[in-house]
Amino acid sequence: MNPKRKKKLIGIICILLLLSGAISLALYALKQNINLFYMPTQLLQAHVLPNQTIRIGGYVKKGSLHYDSTGNGVTFLITDNKNDIPVEYHGILPNLFREGQGVVTTGKLSAKNKFFAQELLAKHDEKYMPWPLAQSLKGSKS
Repeated sequence: MNPKRKKKLIGIICILLLLSGAISLALYALKQNINLFYMPTQLLQAHVLPNQTIRIGGYVKKGSLHYDSTGNGVTFLITDNKNDIPVEYHGILPNLFREGQGVVTTGKLSAKNKFFAQELLAKHDEKYMPWPLAQSLKGSKS
């Protein structure tokens, strides 16, 4: 093989090795930071260890929302219309939180499939529109 071509080939192979190493490190770092959640049916089928921090998502089941006497705690059921998971949360609730609303919560699952939430996020639907924009569009239609 020509020495010039051999040098070029070695250079290209080194660049490809460095590039593949950088890409694999970036993908590994992204895997650590990805925020996925389990739906109740997936959670019941998964092998989650008790007291392992996980995220679950679904809808707050209608008629399941109960506040404790102090007003700081709330219990409710997260549902995916197949299975339900009881959730207990102590803290300030998001403004959009209500029955029938989508939620994602981070916490720990007990051995008895009760979820103790540490963080609660309410999800809005696809039709969500900020109030000022909705008012301006309403005013322009009339």
